[in-house]
Amino acid sequence: MSNSPTDPPRSGTSRIRGLEQVDRLSVPLPHGTEVTTRVERLASGGRRIPQGVVGRVVRARDGGLDIQIVGVGEVWFAREELVPRRPGQVQFARRREAAWQSLVPCVVLETRVGSHAWGLANAQSDVDVRGIFALPLSWTFGLVEAPMDLVSADGSSTYWETRKTVEQALRADPNTLETLFVPGAKAMDELGEWFLAEREAFVSQAIFGSFGRYAMSQLDKLTRSQRLAEHRDLLLEWLCEEPAPNLDEVARRLSEVSPREAPTPQDALLAAKTYVKQLYRSLWDQGLLAANDFAALTAYARGGGQRPPSARELRPKNAYNLLRLIATATGWLRQGEPVFEATGALKARLLAIKEGSVPLDDVLRDAEAMAPELEAARQESRLPEHPDYARADRLLRRVGDEVARRWVMKTPGPLGHDAPEAPVTEWRDSE
Repeated sequence: MSNSPTDPPRSGTSRIRGLEQVDRLSVPLPHGTEVTTRVERLASGGRRIPQGVVGRVVRARDGGLDIQIVGVGEVWFAREELVPRRPGQVQFARRREAAWQSLVPCVVLETRVGSHAWGLANAQSDVDVRGIFALPLSWTFGLVEAPMDLVSADGSSTYWETRKTVEQALRADPNTLETLFVPGAKAMDELGEWFLAEREAFVSQAIFGSFGRYAMSQLDKLTRSQRLAEHRDLLLEWLCEEPAPNLDEVARRLSEVSPREAPTPQDALLAAKTYVKQLYRSLWDQGLLAANDFAALTAYARGGGQRPPSARELRPKNAYNLLRLIATATGWLRQGEPVFEATGALKARLLAIKEGSVPLDDVLRDAEAMAPELEAARQESRLPEHPDYARADRLLRRVGDEVARRWVMKTPGPLGHDAPEAPVTEWRDSE
């Protein structure tokens, strides 16, 4: 039962509600949402997929959605054949869609980013858009928390609220600085023009860490992940032997091939056993094992069930972008201006990495070879050591003053007279 916003809550636990209207069959299902199937389906090969199976949204297509189902692969379902798995996902999806529909008119700047901006796009490349939006003044009042991000249902477009944009830019966040500096950034409103005019306030030598060092660390993690995948492939092969080795034998073999250094052989064995436990726990979480133990892992290896991608198939899409970040940081530190579009030999190398024809170890070696130049560029850089906080503060205050002026004066437009209605707080007692 609902009460008016001015009435006190009746009894039980009260919840503040806003921007939500739960309808499990009509809410958008963004990429990555866990869903439950409402119908039975036959997959390729005649395999039966019963009603009630859990999957994850991969993409929208042909009026429906491709769903990744563990042990099966991608299967297409119509929207009405799916419901979000968790109630919280329903509310989140509804809130996100409501915010998107209400506040997209308040976008003040947008930019096409990603491979199209880097000169690395092909026919299959998605068009990614980022930008900035301003909250109408009425959305900053009340108990309902205003959204700081606007994200399209397919995830291809993302906009940040003005304050969040400034905070991210001051940290030299690569995505935010790219949004502000990529050629073609388009102001949709005078406020967007102010951001472009003041964008130099956010530039500092901090890009050495946020671009360069971040990329190096992520590449190192990708390489370690690939090595772990290689160990997984080896381990599954060992478990197919006759007789199948036990946990101690598998751990012994694994400790001998692991690139991880250990203080003692006992420590190496312990690390190997820990990895085996992590492996069967991961496969159990994916629904590929009958139980969360080593015996189930052995049965899985010998049963010929669906395998996760092998190490040879692992081609992390973002590896080429991480190498590009290092090159961008080096040029920006040295020249004082960013160049986002790759050209020449660098472009050819990045495209080869993107296509998966360059081993990940070679990508890491490329990054390590670029590291001394990155460090030298930082040492020689004329960029300020810190961003201009005072200038950024003035920008944010100016934006706030203008948003308030438009609201009070009811200026025509989405931040004034035509502002979308702010969500109203509704008290609802839990039953």
